[in-house]
Amino acid sequence: MLKKRLYGFTLIEILVVLAIIATLLSLVSPRYFNTIDRSKETMLRHDLATMRDAIDKFYSDNNAYPETLDDLMQRRYIRNIPVDPITESSVTWVFIQPSDIDAKGLIADIHSGSTELALDGTPYANW
Repeated sequence: MLKKRLYGFTLIEILVVLAIIATLLSLVSPRYFNTIDRSKETMLRHDLATMRDAIDKFYSDNNAYPETLDDLMQRRYIRNIPVDPITESSVTWVFIQPSDIDAKGLIADIHSGSTELALDGTPYANW
């Protein structure tokens, strides 16, 4: 009488492989999510620098600050209003009015509208 050999994996082999995969995922996922947060912070820094530069150029050319971000777009200082990567919206930007009472316009500086904290512990709204 010949015994047929059954091919396949045993339950223990499958459990060992799943345990190895779970261990690897537990090591990789925190780094992955940390990388996503750092990339959002980098995008926010870049967007703020670009818009602040556009506001400064607008003021230099017109001797007045812009009334809205659409003014920067219409006069081609920026191509479009960027999305705040933290709030994921382009309407949550917080505008700072000029400190000089005689200055024309409403937007002298811009900040993120997020109430969250950055990875370094500072509020995004203070950037």
